[in-house]
Amino acid sequence: MTTRAIIIGAPRSGSGKTSVTIGLLRAFARRGVNVRGIKTGPDYIDPGFHAFAAGSAGLNLDSWAMQPDLLRYLFLEQAAGADLVIIESAMGLFDGIPVAEHRSGSAADLARLFGIPVLLVLDVSGQSQTAAAIAHGFAHYDPAVRMGAVVLNRAGSERHRTLCSEAIENIGLPVVGCVLRDPSLFLPERHLGLVQASEHSEIDAHIERLADTMEKSIDLDVLLSLATPVEVPSGSLEAAIAPPGQRIALAEDAAFTFLYPHLKSHWRAVGAEIVPFSPLADQAPDETCDVCWLPGGYPELHAGTLADAANFKAGLARFAAKKPVHGECGGYMVLGEALEDADGVTHAMTGLLSHATSFAKRKMNLGYRQATITVDGPLGKAGEVLRGHEFHYARVTDPGRDEPFAEIADGQGRVLGPSGGRRGPVSGSFFHAIAKGT
Repeated sequence: MTTRAIIIGAPRSGSGKTSVTIGLLRAFARRGVNVRGIKTGPDYIDPGFHAFAAGSAGLNLDSWAMQPDLLRYLFLEQAAGADLVIIESAMGLFDGIPVAEHRSGSAADLARLFGIPVLLVLDVSGQSQTAAAIAHGFAHYDPAVRMGAVVLNRAGSERHRTLCSEAIENIGLPVVGCVLRDPSLFLPERHLGLVQASEHSEIDAHIERLADTMEKSIDLDVLLSLATPVEVPSGSLEAAIAPPGQRIALAEDAAFTFLYPHLKSHWRAVGAEIVPFSPLADQAPDETCDVCWLPGGYPELHAGTLADAANFKAGLARFAAKKPVHGECGGYMVLGEALEDADGVTHAMTGLLSHATSFAKRKMNLGYRQATITVDGPLGKAGEVLRGHEFHYARVTDPGRDEPFAEIADGQGRVLGPSGGRRGPVSGSFFHAIAKGT
């Protein structure tokens, strides 16, 4: 079967894209279709749900952080051997930052770059024929972004479905399904978005319910025929971030979960060995490794356990005396001297850097970032630029006495100042790296 692809888009977050995507992934997989999922934008949560639903690894593609050649390479790698690739948009389909050359971070950029049609998910609660006006706007806003069809979501009744469907079909867009309102289809959330798939105690049963719903609500045969055969030129890994070492000690448990799938798969593909360990189980990094990586996650939910993990803290200190240690976001918080949890209780962290952070004194930080590295380290040489993002509610309550890890600018190049800390071979920042900059 020729590999086909379609993008699941919507006017805004909260329209039901994730539930529709997860349900479709499982529904097609149950039919024997080799289906793969992709999430646009900087999102650690949804690729995990995609992987559970499809039975294959998820992927993020970000048109702002990744150069077009890297996007092409990663997309073709994910599509290889698949029958169908379903790409879930972040936020609204056209939402991104105002930059040139279609590198806004929006899913619409990928629709243009790859020539993939969009399945528009419309939450029609509180409206009927007005849904057609919204669909009309999407169909004509950008001629290079093609709307393939519409799925109605959260309709209140069959009468409601008919009113919306007839109005939309009258403007020339097919309606391939309608999902009736059902609160049981919602996924649980927490402060950074959805609860992770690994934390959902009945994840498989929930995905099965979503698949049942999509199977009875959406014409899967028509949807598959609307998906476009993949015809994308080959890309390049030139802008991919190289492995930080040959053997990488990777913190991996409920407190440390946020490592992008494309980084992990690329590091392994070029010969690096990833050696996981669990700080929550009081495990130390393998001292035969070349570098230790503490990814982001939810350390604020496990601060007490991490504070009491004497073997982890002592082992990490021994490792850091000789070899590089890097922490991203949550990992950066654990590298500091103290972390205040949501209840206002302060816990001693590893103290390998001198800052302190708080989750009780919250301030949301969200956005694309360009990081210029200040000193040679595991992520690159001094002066090299990385593209990535920040997304956290914790804040620094004591900046400490360390040199900065990087100089940071926002997605449009506006200088934000120094970021993170560096002391000897130890470094960290709230910055999540995605790819090399231009």
